[in-house]
Amino acid sequence: MTRIDTMAPVHSAGPCADELRRRVSSETLVRRDEPMSRRTTLRVGGPADVYVEPASERDLAEVIRFCAARAVRFLVLGRGSNLLVRDGGFRGVVISLAHPHFSGIELDGNRLRCGAGARLKDVAIAARRHGLSGLEFLEGIPGSVGGALRMNAGAMNSATFDIVAAVRVMDYAAEIREMAPSAMEVTYRRCGVLERMIALAAVFEGRPDSQEAIAQRMLAFSRKRWASQPAAPSAGCIFKNPITVPAGRLIDELGCKGLRVGAAVVSQEHGNFIVNEGGATARDVLKLIELLREQALARRGIDLETEVEIVGED
Repeated sequence: MTRIDTMAPVHSAGPCADELRRRVSSETLVRRDEPMSRRTTLRVGGPADVYVEPASERDLAEVIRFCAARAVRFLVLGRGSNLLVRDGGFRGVVISLAHPHFSGIELDGNRLRCGAGARLKDVAIAARRHGLSGLEFLEGIPGSVGGALRMNAGAMNSATFDIVAAVRVMDYAAEIREMAPSAMEVTYRRCGVLERMIALAAVFEGRPDSQEAIAQRMLAFSRKRWASQPAAPSAGCIFKNPITVPAGRLIDELGCKGLRVGAAVVSQEHGNFIVNEGGATARDVLKLIELLREQALARRGIDLETEVEIVGED
């Protein structure tokens, strides 16, 4: 996900959407007042003024130039995991790379070239089909390649940039380049470069192995995940892990599993997940996050830092 916070909000979604529609191809989807509750895995959030699914890199470049010319904020959306949109929605343009143009997965030797919109599960399945190991952990992350790069998403003691060979990016001047991981300011659950550029695609590098061995590891990861993570709508892990103790274990030790605000509840399966039991609001989730942070600080002296991205207006 990418944000421009210094630009002015859209004051009228209608004219903005109409003008933007005229600047892109007919294959690009442009909508007004799109509810973000439909676009996030937590199923909360108010509307975006304008929602766009560019049909090509050229159309994406037009959207970026349009936002710059009109001083309009924009947000680049993956599959909506690890994202909390406030109830007032997002004042600006939400860009989703969900069009098939950005979802391709191609084999190149021991590498997979994957568009930013490709689902991580599909990447893991493609790697298994081609006998490439090292990508099995992606199967259980409910996100896209672009979102995983932006957050350096991880699971099963592996992280996205462990397997990245190169990333194709577009900057805010709509210029495209290829970057090596070493130049991308990668840390735990963060890629600094992608806070000011947009990931278009990535090259993942695997290791040759048998399909059977890869399938067995994927099955073991899946069983472990479903035994410890909730099936109800969530945004994934809410907090980054402190140095001293995993956030989920800390919340469990504090006795906060089951704590609720409205229909937002701390999961009984994993303390670092807040689930939506149906009808939760972003305000419910935010209040619950603050309650957990207060408990951790008061009782253990630990200042929990959110991993989930929080955007939008109250």
